[in-house]
Amino acid sequence: MEMDSTETSVPVCYRHPDRVTGLACSRCEKSICVECSNDAAVGQLCPDCAAQTDRHQVVRARTLYQRPSFQTAPVSFTILAVTVGIYVIGFVSPVAGDWLFLTFAQFNVLIDAGEWWRIFTPILLHGSLLHIGFNMYLLYMLGPRLEQQVGSPAFGALYLATAGAGGLASYLSGSPIPSIGASGAIFGLIGAWLFAYWKLRDAGGRAMFNQLFVLVAINVVFGFVVPGIDWRAHFGGLAAGVFIAWMWSLFAAGKPNAVAIRTAIATGVIAFDLAAILLLT
Repeated sequence: MEMDSTETSVPVCYRHPDRVTGLACSRCEKSICVECSNDAAVGQLCPDCAAQTDRHQVVRARTLYQRPSFQTAPVSFTILAVTVGIYVIGFVSPVAGDWLFLTFAQFNVLIDAGEWWRIFTPILLHGSLLHIGFNMYLLYMLGPRLEQQVGSPAFGALYLATAGAGGLASYLSGSPIPSIGASGAIFGLIGAWLFAYWKLRDAGGRAMFNQLFVLVAINVVFGFVVPGIDWRAHFGGLAAGVFIAWMWSLFAAGKPNAVAIRTAIATGVIAFDLAAILLLT
């Protein structure tokens, strides 16, 4: 059943009513998601208009579209604002910064004492301007587009699930060094996009897959040669992101209640993170 985008507060794809989108067909102006977008010589075409033309070469799965906004990606921008706000508070007030660090950082010894939530809360903290700048840049580049495609509830659950998976992997390392940063969750987003572009590798996604793969490879090298980088959290988040995206492709693709299914799958990974840390401590 089609849904007219004019009936909603934000535009949705005319073929996938559960997907909020900022794209529109350059010819008929119907709202379309990235999966339905076909690149033309100028702009993009919906599947119907693309099928009618023989003058342009089209490539499915457009990777670039208009600048994201809070209206179309509220969870991504809320996470970004809260994370930056906490960093600013800690920077302006060293006393507050110390309290935030002691309250939210991942201390494995405190997790052993029962503070299981610390596998999630380090994503709120960053140790330097470079650290938060790199992570928030990747969140801005990868988060809003993913949120628009899978739905805000599913995206929020994915972010928390991959953060927990990263924290769990870091805990399993047994490191006595405190850990902070949103890198586990950011690598979860990278993992989800890696799987998506791998699925679309024969429809225009190969170049983006290769770029993300190189980014992961560079960070793997940095994790081993640069001291202070928790590569285990990166790996845990990446693996969880790939797994969740795979489950989404198996059970949610094309379903009318796809957002609810995606949210349930990612929430299931959160439950796994919790159960695992509780059993281990």
